[in-house]
Amino acid sequence: MDNPTHETNTSRQVATLERAKKLKILVVDDEPDNLDLLYRTFRRDFQVLKADSGINALEVLATEGEVAVIISDQRMPEMKGTEFLSKTVPQFPDTVRIILTGFTDIEDLVEAINAGQVYKYITKPWDPGELKAVVQRAAETYDLLKQRTEELRRANAQMALVAVLVQVTQAADTLESILEPIATAFSDSFAADGCILQLVENNQLIASQGTHSRVGTLVNWLEKDTLATEALATGKMQVALNIAKDPRLAGLSHYQDTGVQAHLVIPITYRHRISGLLSLQWKHPCSLREDELNLINLSAQLVAIALNSSRCH
Repeated sequence: MDNPTHETNTSRQVATLERAKKLKILVVDDEPDNLDLLYRTFRRDFQVLKADSGINALEVLATEGEVAVIISDQRMPEMKGTEFLSKTVPQFPDTVRIILTGFTDIEDLVEAINAGQVYKYITKPWDPGELKAVVQRAAETYDLLKQRTEELRRANAQMALVAVLVQVTQAADTLESILEPIATAFSDSFAADGCILQLVENNQLIASQGTHSRVGTLVNWLEKDTLATEALATGKMQVALNIAKDPRLAGLSHYQDTGVQAHLVIPITYRHRISGLLSLQWKHPCSLREDELNLINLSAQLVAIALNSSRCH
C-alpha cells in the first residue's frame, strides 16, 4: 500500500531542492506595472529580485551579490538602462544583461552591445514567450561562463599548488618552515576555508603543524576527530563532504562549534610510513570531482617527498 505521508515528504524535499537550485535574476523598471509583470513572468523559474531604478538596482546588487541575469528597461529617469548595466560589469563580469526598449536608441544600444555590456535587447511591447526563451538562453550562457571561470580558477590554483610543492621540495630549510606554505597552497587550490598539515610520528599526531584559514582563527581538533583517527589507522584518504548527513560524525561537537560542514583528511605517506596528516575543511557542503581527488593524491605524494627531504637536511 502506498504511503501518502512519505510521498508528501518526498515532494517537499524535491521542491526544496528545486528552490535551492533557482538562479537569481534582477528586473529593473521604473513603471510599477511593468516591474510586477516581469516578476510574475519569471518567478516560477528564477529567484527574482526587483528594483525601480538603476540606483536602487545597484543597491540591491550590493546587498544580494551576483545574479545570473539582469533585465533592465532602457528609458528610466536619473540613469539609462545602458548606463546602469555598464556600472555592473567590473564587479559582475559573468552576469548576462538584457535591455528592454520601446525606442530605437540605436547609438546607446550598439555602444553597449559592442562593449560587451548587453547580451541582447528586446523591443517593447515584449512577447512573454520570446522574453522567457531569451532569458533561459541567457541563464544557460551564465552557467557556462561560471563553469569556465571556475575551471580556469581551479587550473591556475592547481598549477600554483604543484609549483609550491616542487619549490619547497627543492629548497626546504627546516621541516617546520614548509608546513604553512603547503597548507596555504592546498587551501587556495581547493577553495577550502581552512587547512591543517600536522606531522605524525609513530602513527601519532605531534605538535608541529602548519595552518591556513580564510575565516578567522583555525582551531586544531584533529586529535579527537573520527576522520583523522581512521586516516591514521587505515593510511587512506577519508572524505565527508556533507557532515550533517554522515552518521560517523553525528554528535561530534567540534564540527558544530566550528561550523565545518565538509572535511577531507589525507595521510601523507612515504615508503609505507605516515609522516603527516593533511586536513581540508569547508564551512559548507561541497563536492570534489574525480580529477580533483586524483590531484590531491598526487600532491600528497609530493608533500611526502618534501617532508622526507626536509627531515634529511
